[in-house]
Amino acid sequence: MADVAATHLRCEYLVSPLAVDTPQPRLSWEVQSADRGVQQTAYQILAAGSRDALANDRADLWDTGKVASRETAQVIYAGKPLRSGQSVLWKVRLWTDGGGSSAWSQPATWRVGLLDPDVLKAKWIGDPTPPPEGDDLPARPSPMLRKAFRIDKQVQRAVATVSALGLYETRLNGQRVSESLLAPEWTDYHTRVQYQTYDVTTLLRAGDNVVAATLGDGWYAGRIGISQIVGKDAKLRAHYGKRLRFLMQMDVEYADGSSESLITDGTWKATTDGPIRKACILDGEVYDAGREMDGWDYPGFNDAAWTPVDVQDKIDAQLVAQPNEPIRITQEIEARAVAEPRPGVYVFDFGQNLAGWCRIKVRGAAGTTITLRHAEVLDPDGKIYRDNLRMKPLGGQLGARQENQFILRGKGLEIYEPHFTYHGFRFVEVTGLPAKPPLEFITARHFHSNTPPAGEFSCSSPLLNKLMQNTVWTHRDNMHSVPTDCPQRDERMGWMGDMLVFAQPACFNMDMAAFFTKWVRDIRDDQAKDGRYPDFAPHPFDSDARFSGVPAWGDCGVVVPWRMYVNYGDVRVIEQHFDSARRWVDWIHQNNPDLLWKNKRNNDYGDWLNGDTLKLEGFPKGEAEVPKEVFATAFFQHSTELVARMAGVIGRKDEVDKYGKLAENIRQAFVKAYIGGDATVKGNTQSAYALALAFNLMPSDKRAAAVDRMVERIHAYKDHISTGFHTTIMLMSELTRAHRNDVAYMLLNNRTIPSWGYTLDHGGTTIWERWDGYVEGRGYQDPGMNSFCHYAIGSVGEWMYRTILGINPDEVNPGYAHFFLKPVPGGGLTWAKGSYHSIRGRIVSDWKVNGAILTFKTTVPANTRATLHLPATNADSVTEGGKPAAEADGVKFVKMDNGAAIYELASGTYEFVSSGFQK
Repeated sequence: MADVAATHLRCEYLVSPLAVDTPQPRLSWEVQSADRGVQQTAYQILAAGSRDALANDRADLWDTGKVASRETAQVIYAGKPLRSGQSVLWKVRLWTDGGGSSAWSQPATWRVGLLDPDVLKAKWIGDPTPPPEGDDLPARPSPMLRKAFRIDKQVQRAVATVSALGLYETRLNGQRVSESLLAPEWTDYHTRVQYQTYDVTTLLRAGDNVVAATLGDGWYAGRIGISQIVGKDAKLRAHYGKRLRFLMQMDVEYADGSSESLITDGTWKATTDGPIRKACILDGEVYDAGREMDGWDYPGFNDAAWTPVDVQDKIDAQLVAQPNEPIRITQEIEARAVAEPRPGVYVFDFGQNLAGWCRIKVRGAAGTTITLRHAEVLDPDGKIYRDNLRMKPLGGQLGARQENQFILRGKGLEIYEPHFTYHGFRFVEVTGLPAKPPLEFITARHFHSNTPPAGEFSCSSPLLNKLMQNTVWTHRDNMHSVPTDCPQRDERMGWMGDMLVFAQPACFNMDMAAFFTKWVRDIRDDQAKDGRYPDFAPHPFDSDARFSGVPAWGDCGVVVPWRMYVNYGDVRVIEQHFDSARRWVDWIHQNNPDLLWKNKRNNDYGDWLNGDTLKLEGFPKGEAEVPKEVFATAFFQHSTELVARMAGVIGRKDEVDKYGKLAENIRQAFVKAYIGGDATVKGNTQSAYALALAFNLMPSDKRAAAVDRMVERIHAYKDHISTGFHTTIMLMSELTRAHRNDVAYMLLNNRTIPSWGYTLDHGGTTIWERWDGYVEGRGYQDPGMNSFCHYAIGSVGEWMYRTILGINPDEVNPGYAHFFLKPVPGGGLTWAKGSYHSIRGRIVSDWKVNGAILTFKTTVPANTRATLHLPATNADSVTEGGKPAAEADGVKFVKMDNGAAIYELASGTYEFVSSGFQK
């Protein structure tokens, strides 16, 4: 079967990972074929301990034999027990319903992580200087660590396992061991610390070698957002610890079969006299190049003035392999313009709001200080605007300085970029230069968790193309090991309420499986003892005190694992997370036995930044927000229903019954308390109707009337949107479900405030936090809550994929084993095309309208099926490949329904034409 192949092999969602610390990892692949109707009927996996063995089909670890199965995702390893540090090579072949087997796939690998903790001999080392007493810990110089050693044999392979309390950069013979940034990334360091594994074989050399590291405070010991307003936890820094630590074990295998391990121990040396004088995630970095020590990370350097390190044998937290993609630089952006709003003050514009830092190239006298200050927007006079960084103390907060200082060494061309910080910015103000620099002086370097792109979208509307682009940029800008709310001000927390509404568009944008695997674990780690979920994860404060137990924010702890199951078919995450999700629902129920969530709503944010929070003239006042008890009870019911579904996924029948009945009882209580006989929802707002409809709380016989009332509230709000973070996507989705796409497209295409178009027309290159972040004639709004890079209302990207492209997952057949195609042309669009690379392959949607003719091209990946809802006047008006659609190979006509011809599609590529189509 030369036309069928197994490709895209992955282990635990990653391509050939170097550290997998589960004894039974899951393997996935895709079936590739250009033919129609190709279904895998069986597979065979071979796993071996060497490349030669695998090449000769000697499966000394695992041979599944021929397994009758259509499964290609999350196949659990069931071979011989694996040992720490072992390399596993594997390949797969498959059979299809066409008969015969495919060729073997190209081999893939994974390396086993620290299954046995006793394998790790390394110690936790650091600078011996004791930290100051008390909570007032100042920013300190970055410790530098080094160790000289010799290699006297031919190296076969060398692998380094590295971690830190704080952040680290590791070097071997003058070269960085990895391009990863801000490692080991943010976790609850009291509970769990991640390690990274690097293949360093090519960096070693015969004879003398040096391994070295520099440490930064990071999230462990540095400032963390909003830390000044959390009661008894109010302190500036060191929420997890004061003393930075480094750990490394380099396991070296020699060609003669012998091996040895180089570890962090008391033989290392340290200094704090290096060039990084302080580094803070929020505030930035001070780098004095005059303190650089040439050759410190090479053999031959004189470290006599350095001191022996302090050694700690173990830490209390669990050490785990990083399960997600690392943070890496993915794009360099050149400055588009430079202005001089004041003498000696130069403002560079990169044309894009981004997260990262800048690299500069400069010549100058020794001791010259170059200062870079970062901002998202400008004042009317061309100066950078930084009030929204909360630089003016608001509510006790100190803001985020977003400022780097580079002190020149005075020796030729000097190149500088930071190490242990990041910023959200479009504009950079530079001072300290003797003259106006050229554009080439500075380059922005954009970095984020390097999750693979998954979706593509384009259409005939430049406005909508820009909106999708802004959504994706905002998503990337807020991916730094956790999904942050914003990348610029003094928060940058993993706010759960934001990701609750963005989880599905996030999956459309990028392959979020590995990233969410890590973050869902963070959520569990910081769940309160009584079952409350935190408002953000990681939660560096006391999760049993403030910032926990809030409607929608806490419910993210149920919704995101469910989105993982729906999008990736991940049953293991449900198995691991179910009891945690159940405890959340139980906590709400215990405090609200009458099934209306009136008690213990804590910070009770509600539908955040809805129309009632806007300062706009001419719009109704007090007619936007859904009452908070209505909002809360709706999410209580939704989470309970999802817990019942989760129980069904993992076969826990008693919990299916228990939580299914509870969900129905909550629904009935909601209807009785909040829905009138005329379908009025308490509050009578766009948000209230969208919420009741989206969660199926509205009785079926009242749905049509409720939709009419929702549309009437849109008209009453001057045909604009009044919803907040959580109900915006619900409003758009329910309009589509009710076949009111005319209204949905109207809202999407609006260009006056409040609308997405307004933000684009006023310079937005990312999604704004507020509909009214900037108002003509009044300027910037509330500086205490005015991010210009905040993805929540970018949840409309989900609607664009589901409605414009029509790509919809099937919750009954998760992981896109089956999916729906429901494209809905409208809004003046003449064409749209895009794709989504699912865990089972790339789905394509491509349509165009020419008069009364709709042409729809699609690709259904091999080994999947799809149900197509194609707009049509009748079934006879639809052709595929030039023949009546019902007669085409791989196509089965089902019925006509609500102006759409419904077909079941086998895998393959199709071209449908619907004549007499009416938008």
